[in-house]
Amino acid sequence: MRIGLLGTGPWAGFVHAPALAAHPDVEFAGVWGRRPEAAAELAAAHGVAAYPTVDALLADVDAVAVALPPDVQAELAVRAAQAGKHLLLDKPVAATVDAARAVEDAVAASGVASVVFFTTRFTPGQDAWVAEQAATEGWFTAHCHWIGSVFTTDSPFAASPWRQQKGALWDVGPHALSVLLPVLGEVERVTAVPGPADTVHLVLRHRDGASATVTLSLTAPPAASARGAAVELRGTAGVTTLPDRDEQPVDAFGHAVDALLTAARTGTADARDVRFGRQVVEVLAAAEEQLLRGDGKS
Repeated sequence: MRIGLLGTGPWAGFVHAPALAAHPDVEFAGVWGRRPEAAAELAAAHGVAAYPTVDALLADVDAVAVALPPDVQAELAVRAAQAGKHLLLDKPVAATVDAARAVEDAVAASGVASVVFFTTRFTPGQDAWVAEQAATEGWFTAHCHWIGSVFTTDSPFAASPWRQQKGALWDVGPHALSVLLPVLGEVERVTAVPGPADTVHLVLRHRDGASATVTLSLTAPPAASARGAAVELRGTAGVTTLPDRDEQPVDAFGHAVDALLTAARTGTADARDVRFGRQVVEVLAAAEEQLLRGDGKS
């Protein structure tokens, strides 16, 4: 499968491009970016082409990997699906529910495969834990935090305009939800309360009756972001916690490529596809609406 990369930011450079270049079962075709000079630099680093336009790249590939802000990603994902290209998207799939549904509809209409790269769900040990807990009944409650220091350090992601605008809810919120939803079921009710800076506290009521509390932040003091991601489940089976990551994101992205190849070959949708990505966006949008209203009501 020939895969082209849309995007040239830090995540594309650190994760997407090296994973595509190293994968034994795909041909990394090349790169398109909104900044031609950045696309040329990233393409040269991996010995591939820099495409002048999105359409030129789409005409030359079987699939696209996307590392762009969610609003840009959604628009280009629809174009790619309509052109018959398989989609390896990043989280969140879109910045609004309508845009996420548009991507989902385009995928369904074209019959292409889709996978959304939730890093935790493609890290083998962690994803195996999620699957084990999803098969276990009787969960009562969950406690989760995803806390980082992106905006309080010299992180390369701190300059990202969409992260500055959307904050932790939309950046690390998808990671938390990618773990909670498969285990506890879809969210029926969400309450969102702001904390310091971009910090957000969520209370979730899930379809199967369990509840979860979630704390999200990209503005924690560096000393407070140690072991920044944690999930604890409590229920009739006892207490269990999400294991630590056992692979780097670039390796996890390689597993996401594997999942896309399998979905494209078999015609069977991956559990982490655009439909699941849309469900995550629905929760994020509901929480964002509350925060904007400032009333804390569901």
